[in-house]
Amino acid sequence: MTTLFPTSYESPWATEEVRSFRNTVRQFIQANLTPHQSRWRAQHHPDAEAYVKAGAIGMLLPDIGEEYGGGGGTFAHEAVVLEELARAGVIFGASVQSIVAHYIQKYASEDQRRRWLPPMARGELVGAIAMTEPGAGSDLQGLKTTARRDGAEYVIEGSKTFITNGLHAGLVCLAVRTDPKAVGPRALSLICIETKELAGYRVGRPIEKVGRNGHDTCELFFDGMRVPAANLLGTAEGQGLAQMMDQLPYERLSIAVAAVATAEAAVAITSKYVKERTVAGQPLLDYQNTRMVLAKCKTETQIGRVFVDHCIERHLRGQLDPVATAMAKYWLTECECRVVDECLQLHGGYGYMIEYAIARMWTDSRVERIFAGTNEILKEIIAWSL
Repeated sequence: MTTLFPTSYESPWATEEVRSFRNTVRQFIQANLTPHQSRWRAQHHPDAEAYVKAGAIGMLLPDIGEEYGGGGGTFAHEAVVLEELARAGVIFGASVQSIVAHYIQKYASEDQRRRWLPPMARGELVGAIAMTEPGAGSDLQGLKTTARRDGAEYVIEGSKTFITNGLHAGLVCLAVRTDPKAVGPRALSLICIETKELAGYRVGRPIEKVGRNGHDTCELFFDGMRVPAANLLGTAEGQGLAQMMDQLPYERLSIAVAAVATAEAAVAITSKYVKERTVAGQPLLDYQNTRMVLAKCKTETQIGRVFVDHCIERHLRGQLDPVATAMAKYWLTECECRVVDECLQLHGGYGYMIEYAIARMWTDSRVERIFAGTNEILKEIIAWSL
């Protein structure tokens, strides 16, 4: 018998195997990551061994080929990790690990893939991507960090800021200017640096942030740092901007997936709260304003869910374009912030207390409108398609 008003929805890309993977990831997060979140926020970084534990159950690099130590799955498996972390309110650098791995899988040499990707999948090697500089954020062509060729090495000078996984990173995918005289996209390149005992490489202390304090977000400094020229990603210098433009849609889709999951979690915990919280002797849900606010939030979140699932399906077919990912990241992070803010308001004063999940969602969500290109930049990208 058909239900007139169905209350459940399942993503069309969620196969039986993907659902099984979700259960594994969810149980792991609950047992191994959630209990440590308060301590990680206080120390401003996760424990290094958390990556090793996550790698052991296949949670890292789930959509990288098995021949490189990955899970051999698809972006559907990556989406599961993103969703489960977001729904649990867990701050952990698994998504950055995957983003770096995709740069390596596509642009590194075969020897480098086999050297770097397996330990990344096992969590023994933590990856970071370093684009943003103190004077250059979304404007990638404004980067000033330089890499000067000197025989079989590059000599790198400069600094990066807001680098997630910066404290633990053993491998950094670094955006540099290889031709200081060039103007335009051909001036930039990507170079991978292996940080262990690397002279001239320095990590600043974790940066104090409004939210996401469980992430080790750091400044990185390069003072005459020498890196093998073979660590250049790609076949020649000057390919960096094109590589970043090619890979940023993956990062933007990842952010969109997490944004929807966060909004869904906010609606769920707020719906529970307003049923239990009483005002003037009756449940908060009995007030019309409460019902209207949550009805709006649930509707917007459901629209976002259908949209992001459509994007995931297109990505799985190799048909998702950069404009669509710009739309997804822009609209869904805006939706996330609206929904979380409305849900916090329904919690009243308790919503402003950091021990409440909704408060942490509120502070953690705000940066997603800035990550991977600000939403203002993404609107420009969308406008170029008109």
